[in-house]
Amino acid sequence: MPEWPEHVLWWHLYPLGFVGAPIRDGVDPDAEPVHRLDRLEPWLDHVIELGLNGLLLGPVFASETHGYDAVDHFRIDPRLGDDADVDRLVGAARERGIRILLDGVFNHVGRGHPAFREQTEDAPQLFRGRWIDGRFEADVFEGHDALVALDHSSPAVADLVVEVMCHWLERGVDGWRLDAAYAVPSTFWAEVLPRVRERFPDAWFLGEVIHGDAARIVQESSMDSLTQYELWQGIWHGIADGNLFELGHAIERHDELLRVFVPQTFVGNHDVTRIASAVGADLVPHALAVLFTVAGTPSVYAGDEFGWTAVKEERLGGDDAVRPEFPASPDAVDGDARVLEAHRALIALRRRKPWLWRAHTDVVELANTSIVLRTATADDAVVVTLNIGDEPVSLPSADARTVVTGDGTLVGDRVELGPRGWAVLEA
Repeated sequence: MPEWPEHVLWWHLYPLGFVGAPIRDGVDPDAEPVHRLDRLEPWLDHVIELGLNGLLLGPVFASETHGYDAVDHFRIDPRLGDDADVDRLVGAARERGIRILLDGVFNHVGRGHPAFREQTEDAPQLFRGRWIDGRFEADVFEGHDALVALDHSSPAVADLVVEVMCHWLERGVDGWRLDAAYAVPSTFWAEVLPRVRERFPDAWFLGEVIHGDAARIVQESSMDSLTQYELWQGIWHGIADGNLFELGHAIERHDELLRVFVPQTFVGNHDVTRIASAVGADLVPHALAVLFTVAGTPSVYAGDEFGWTAVKEERLGGDDAVRPEFPASPDAVDGDARVLEAHRALIALRRRKPWLWRAHTDVVELANTSIVLRTATADDAVVVTLNIGDEPVSLPSADARTVVTGDGTLVGDRVELGPRGWAVLEA
């Protein structure tokens, strides 16, 4: 694994929604380009100002609707622009020291993909399914009829994915988020990724894995990191339900993974209810304090830093609210100042202490509505104290001597927190 991911904090966004592109049925993937991708560039300085230095992009390739039904992995979606637009974005990011991760949807494609439309019974097969009376019955992804599954036992599919990855790495991106990696056999990634690394040894590969034995998946697949959904759930569930024992348990399990790999951590992404809606705006800093002080490669989902709210719904179009259009620049946003300041302060803390990337966290004290976490090395320590209850609490400082951010007061070896108070301290 390359060293640079240790120092990258990601800003995650869904490009089609961000630029206001039409997403519903009827999109022509062969239409003339509309140059919307340039709308991202005015936001790059915002990324830097937050203290972040990575751009984790959702799907950008030609597709029929939401981007996860690709029809051409070598062409930018015309709703976003063309190759020249990507080159400008990569160049503008490079000038600011911002890394770029692309979303690789290699488990399935859209039914409009030429290889699917033009396949014949006697040609090399790229798709899972069966021929019945001269008609191909395709396997689909999780019941979505528009998403036809690739056949990962086919050498032709492995060759295609290697070619796509290398094409865009050659164009200047830094790595890949592997969409629905949990649905792809680990043996496939174990074949493909080493071939890509032969040409691009500094590339980083992040797998989207929602459940399963994460350590085993990394060892068998050779992926560098996986999305940490268990910690995400422990954070928001623990806070929203007033049961921080769930958070404590999630952190202990999270630490066990560090023996094998460093997970990608988050409290929001394009597939889940926004954190401000999940826990309430006044408790967002509590979630962030955990995110930026436990081990991991953290990401901020674009808009969460402003305290935006949105609920994901299980229906057609149920993701739309969490994938909105953004204004022309950050100056046009009227956000929650307290949430924004918490992001800035905690990201700055993380920047000052890069050792947090792979550090062990101890649960020092734990109750339903309060918790003390200590993450330390032999020479330094960060302590998080959280109160999600409606009464003040007094918590141990765990030998920390300075309140870095939050609203707690240090009195001797105790931290005094008001109702729903929080504080992060350092040794």
